[in-house]
Amino acid sequence: MPTCPAPVRPLDATTACELTTAAAKLLAEHGSATSPELLAALPEACARLGDTVRQALRPVDTADGLFVLRGLHLDDTGLAPTPGHWSTVGDAGAVWDVVLLLVSALMGTPIAWDGQQDGRFVHNIVPSPGHENEQTGASSNVLLTPHTEDAFHPGRAHLLLLACMRNHDHIATTAASIRLTALTDEDVEQLKRPVVPILPDDAYEQAQRFAGRPAPVPTLFDGGDGLTLRFDPAYTPLDDADEAWRAAYGRLEDELARVSVAVSLEPGDVLVVDNDVVVHGRVPFKARYDGTDRWLKRASVRVEGRPTRPLAEHDEHGYGQAALTAWTD
Repeated sequence: MPTCPAPVRPLDATTACELTTAAAKLLAEHGSATSPELLAALPEACARLGDTVRQALRPVDTADGLFVLRGLHLDDTGLAPTPGHWSTVGDAGAVWDVVLLLVSALMGTPIAWDGQQDGRFVHNIVPSPGHENEQTGASSNVLLTPHTEDAFHPGRAHLLLLACMRNHDHIATTAASIRLTALTDEDVEQLKRPVVPILPDDAYEQAQRFAGRPAPVPTLFDGGDGLTLRFDPAYTPLDDADEAWRAAYGRLEDELARVSVAVSLEPGDVLVVDNDVVVHGRVPFKARYDGTDRWLKRASVRVEGRPTRPLAEHDEHGYGQAALTAWTD
């Protein structure tokens, strides 16, 4: 197994088997990973899991805000070919959707978006023809700029989970922690100012775009135990900002690039990212569209009561909470 530049949290064989067996049982009982009945059954299924599983699936507690959960062995030769679009995945890899839902539910509250991938709680991230040069997970030719997941929305996830189904070409997910940067006090104060907004990204359906221009938001916050950030340069109108703020933002980009790590996931690996501390992206690659391309599954999780965001975010206007659907027990 290649070395990993991120902390690794290993699952032993017994713990991994307990988790995958629970997922397979849920799927067999309810027939589909998108079934409302399966979602409703998640709390009881989680309650039946042992303490060892619960301890292994605690939220991020590493100093740099990410880890790789390793030990869920997946033989991708048994998977269907990588689809050319998320909408054609069907039931392929459905048991791994349920595994990811169980992991998400143990770490917090899984969330979904009405305007993204038909409101599914688990998204399929695959390269898609015609989207090669976009700043979305469907791209391939371009660097996916490091960003906070769903940075435009105050209800965004606290944790982002990326599960690897297939990655023959060892394409790296990039990750960079604000806690490892070396910014000056002056730059931090500049970036705490709410100067410009962050706009919804192109992965959202046109009908789900929100009316009116959103309010400006800070890029950096005091998160109680260190700096946190809300960052998506590809969807931030930087030209609308003043020169001093833009210069500080540029230095933040440079620092995040300096501390960035490249994590090449293996089938069965789950990268868990603290979305308030770590920005993530992806290196460019050449998609073949022959059924062997990289394939990840993605889940978003909220962890209530975390002191990583200002309370003022709950009062932001311009974006309706109808965009957000949360599973709760």
